[in-house]
Amino acid sequence: MAQIEGFRVRNYRSLRDVTIGRLYGDQDTPELTKLIAVIGKNGSGKSTLLDAFGFISDCLTLGVEAACDQKQRGGFERLRSLGVTDAIRFDIYYREGPGQRPITYELAIDLDTSGRPFVKSEVLLQRRRNQSRGRPFPFLRLDGGEGQVWAGEDALEIPDEERNLREAVRLTDTRQLGIATLGTLRSHPRIAQFRDFLKGWYLSYFQPDAARGLPTAGPQRHLNVHGDNLGNVVQFMEREYKDRFASILKRIAERIPGITAIDTKVTLDKRVLLRFNDGSFQDPFYAQQMSDGTLKVFAYLLLLEDPEPPPFICIEEPENGLYHKLLEVLAREFREHATKKGSASQIFVTTHQPYFVDALDPSEVWILEKGKDGFSTVQHVAKLEIVKNLVAEGLPLGGLWYSDYLDAR
Repeated sequence: MAQIEGFRVRNYRSLRDVTIGRLYGDQDTPELTKLIAVIGKNGSGKSTLLDAFGFISDCLTLGVEAACDQKQRGGFERLRSLGVTDAIRFDIYYREGPGQRPITYELAIDLDTSGRPFVKSEVLLQRRRNQSRGRPFPFLRLDGGEGQVWAGEDALEIPDEERNLREAVRLTDTRQLGIATLGTLRSHPRIAQFRDFLKGWYLSYFQPDAARGLPTAGPQRHLNVHGDNLGNVVQFMEREYKDRFASILKRIAERIPGITAIDTKVTLDKRVLLRFNDGSFQDPFYAQQMSDGTLKVFAYLLLLEDPEPPPFICIEEPENGLYHKLLEVLAREFREHATKKGSASQIFVTTHQPYFVDALDPSEVWILEKGKDGFSTVQHVAKLEIVKNLVAEGLPLGGLWYSDYLDAR
């Protein structure tokens, strides 16, 4: 499955210029791990970094103007860093799979002459085979919706054919990403792969109250971002993966204290009830009676059991509402899923809970800090030698953070 190896964001709120992982011009830096945790104090920029991924995803599905105007963002001028006149810029460095040549996606969003946000530029780059140095070649380059694209999987690999395979592009709507249009065409498989990868991102905005609702019965394949179709997903799993799902629910129940079984019940008016069986009582509890923490853990574990998991999952502060001893369990579940062979997701988490960090490795953790100028800086914890040495001696990483050993330096 595809994996992000590096991400850079510029001019996005407090993220004046922040890079995590490696980009194509910095091959000495380790790529991002399959499990990524960003920690830091309140106001350090954790939520903004997570929202940068959400913004890119919304640009694809909604268009850049609607993405800027989402209620949690409030328009382009509130997104662009204070005192900055340049475009908001993102670089995604990713690889479709092991052994595949990485691809870089560069996106710039700015205001047009009418004062509305538009796609200022889009570039997709990839090195030629056997090329190890220099800037990769663009197989898509658009400026203000106009530019060039090279068709085919190997358009830049065929000698003397680059000119013949080059196509001029002129988009009719500069508020839509070029990859949204070109990625639907069979003649552009690399663009389609990236578009599908980006379209598959899952950003969790789980709300326990939403999960307590009574949705209309009807199996649904995937958990939505708010979790209000939790019972529908259980219905789908029960129907399509009956034998496997029985073991899944048993495994999930073992990780939630006090729960012995989980199933669904359809009411006479075709509503779906999610039932949790506590070994202490004969009658089950319903989702409406369960704690926020129980519902949240169940939703996360069910998400990880999706037969077709998202390639990239973002979760903000999963610790909220959870018993502290569950946090290390949850962190280990995230890592086990992210690192297993086959169709595993890459997982990005923000947290300020040391108990969660205790279960992590320094290579998985990045720390954000707000500078005196109001902009965020980032540090890879793996670069802090004293921390690496102390962890190697058996000290927990969260405890070191609590003791201020992980302060960005």
